[in-house]
Amino acid sequence: MSTLDPRIADGTARMLARRDAVLADGAEHLGWKLGFGAPAALSKLGTDRPLVGFLVDTLALDDGSTVSLEGWTKPVLEAEVAVHVGAPLGAGATAEEAFDAVVGWSVAIELADLDQPPEDIGEILAGNIFHRHVIVGHRVPPLLAGPHFAVRRDGDEVAATDEPTALTGDLPTVLAAAADTLASCGAGGLAPGDVVITGSVVPPIEVGPGRWTVEAVGLGRVSVDLA
Repeated sequence: MSTLDPRIADGTARMLARRDAVLADGAEHLGWKLGFGAPAALSKLGTDRPLVGFLVDTLALDDGSTVSLEGWTKPVLEAEVAVHVGAPLGAGATAEEAFDAVVGWSVAIELADLDQPPEDIGEILAGNIFHRHVIVGHRVPPLLAGPHFAVRRDGDEVAATDEPTALTGDLPTVLAAAADTLASCGAGGLAPGDVVITGSVVPPIEVGPGRWTVEAVGLGRVSVDLA
């Protein structure tokens, strides 16, 4: 891996401090989230890797949960692949090592609130990359090819892709980058049992009330009711 961008190093330290406070309040570690890893986002921010945020159990929802959007600034939904890690990955991990560490995938929904302009890396990371909630589907064995994804609102398709890694980047590569970032910032990298949501496979969708469903061939489906 290349030398860690000082903006990412500083922002990740702020993210980890926020995580420490959340864990001290009683939340349990679930895993990590990746964001701004699409080629356009990397170019705009001038970075070489996705940003890393944290996931905790208190912000994880069951499939079919209802979420009120009252008070949100700009709610968006992201359709994602969640990766289940089965072996430790640290600084300098290779894509091959990351591939071997994956023990399963799930379909996932992330809900985020774009409550500030997505421009300052430090502020983005300090706010945990706009994260509000995550819904992770049942784990299935790793697939050999990227599945077809569809996002529906009240049964009507609003987005779809047959190339889920076009926006996330190659999953083993971005996992290795995340492990390197975390290890370089004192968090030890990725650990067995971590769930990592890897970024939206379609452009984030600004959402309103309705039943929103994300389905991926071979991975299953998850849904959330927004009120």
